[in-house]
Amino acid sequence: MAWCFVMLSANRYPEYVRDKIWEPIGAEADASWLIDAQGFEVAHGFFNAVLRDYAWLGRLLAHDGTWDGKQIIPAQWMIDATTVRASDAFLAPGKAQDPAFGYGYLLWLLPSGKRQFALFGDYGQRICVDPASKLIMVHTSVEGKTEIWRLWSALVKQFGRP
Repeated sequence: MAWCFVMLSANRYPEYVRDKIWEPIGAEADASWLIDAQGFEVAHGFFNAVLRDYAWLGRLLAHDGTWDGKQIIPAQWMIDATTVRASDAFLAPGKAQDPAFGYGYLLWLLPSGKRQFALFGDYGQRICVDPASKLIMVHTSVEGKTEIWRLWSALVKQFGRP
């Protein structure tokens, strides 16, 4: 996946994510980042993990940073990261860089009319999150631009909360 939501100084990403997120959620495998020519992790993306751990990460995000009753990521940070303030209306779905999606703290905001968001990876990889329903979808294959969103909409319609 080409994303990351943790900002730290170079060469601290793996330890921070392992200690603060990966170990508390019981990740099955180490995560990794692409390394640049100077030997530093690429901070803005290129984060890799196994499918189950992407699902665990989605679960953590769907519960606004809470894992088994313990707050791993501050809930207010999660809400701020996935909600567009009035002063930042240019980041709202349909107005941000992408014509369909909005943009939060390195998270794409979905145009559903309620708080839903996704992490976008290269070649169509996605983790879609609906916090109201605690519904997540991890998509790892190459896809067209609209197919995944039709699937996500159908899942939310069938299993989500209004």
